[in-house]
Amino acid sequence: MSEYQYYEFLAIDRPLTDQQQAEVRTLSTRAHITATSFTNEYHWGDFRGDPSRMVERYYDAHLYLANWGTHRIMLRLPKAVLDLKQAERYCVGEQVSAWTSGGRLILDLTSEAEEESWENDVERSLSAIVGIRAELAAGDLRPLYLAWLSAYGTWERDEDAFDYEEEDELEPPVPPGLSSLSAPQRALADFLRLDDDLLAAAIEASPPARSVQHDRKALATWIGALPTKRKDALLLRVAEEDAASVRRELLGEFGGESTDREVETGRTVAQLLDAAAARRHAREQQETARRAEEQARREQERRQARELHLNQLAQDLDAVWDVVETSIGTKKPREYDLAVELLRDLHALAIRDDHAGAFAQRLTRLRERHQGKPSLIKRLNDAGLTAE
Repeated sequence: MSEYQYYEFLAIDRPLTDQQQAEVRTLSTRAHITATSFTNEYHWGDFRGDPSRMVERYYDAHLYLANWGTHRIMLRLPKAVLDLKQAERYCVGEQVSAWTSGGRLILDLTSEAEEESWENDVERSLSAIVGIRAELAAGDLRPLYLAWLSAYGTWERDEDAFDYEEEDELEPPVPPGLSSLSAPQRALADFLRLDDDLLAAAIEASPPARSVQHDRKALATWIGALPTKRKDALLLRVAEEDAASVRRELLGEFGGESTDREVETGRTVAQLLDAAAARRHAREQQETARRAEEQARREQERRQARELHLNQLAQDLDAVWDVVETSIGTKKPREYDLAVELLRDLHALAIRDDHAGAFAQRLTRLRERHQGKPSLIKRLNDAGLTAE
């Protein structure tokens, strides 16, 4: 497999200025660059830029692919919407990391495969995944948890991925709603190669997410009564890209915010991986049993169809022999095949209905009449119709 690398960057909150576009252009003369995107692929050589630095300075989202198995997603958010300490609870070595730069928090999520691999259309993943950025800004921590879970799921593909003492690492808080992932979250899980059985094991501790419920008229009245100074402060925070936090704060005070919170389970990495292995084993056993049942059902249908076919032939055996003779008389290979197939059916009927002797006599006479047709005789011999 030849080398292939793919780089994509997106500017979401603000487009790049002409000066910024000129700066990133110095990193690649072949990249497709607009005010909101940067894309390039390499079949030889490497990208001269530093993706981490580019996200810190210019872009809000980055996707990287390499056909030797690397999948990487980076996201940049305002620090006000996601606290670094909160994000660090879900960090795992080089697979899931977080840091701040200026007023921004950067998340770096990576998945590695043991062998060279490629999936069709995987380059289009960023547009499907980037929605998790808004979800994180709104306080939804499921994307972070999925990344953490995927990181330790690597252990099932690569036994050297972690040191064994990490088996006792405790699971971070489990967010609600893992059983009903959003489309961007599902895309992230797939991109990071999160095993479905491992996710199913994790879901057991995740309560269902409850939607926010409030009386809109009552909420409007309540907001209208807030002090002007407080409203001005809240609007300033919205203008400074802290809208998600403002929403949570207001609904929390009003009483309409969902009370769902992350769950501290006390489960270890080893317990999660063992639970996933047990689920996988049970599922594979069920699938094996299902396939066996399906095969038995198909075999029963085949036998029933075969029996019905033989019963129909048994109603007029002489007519079937006539068809055999007519087919042989055409001297066409395809008709020879039909004749042989019918003779096999007649042989099966002879055994079933206990008139094998009569069949053998008729077959012997047929072979004698047509012994000058070597192609036919070979077909009869190959089918075991030797009349011995």
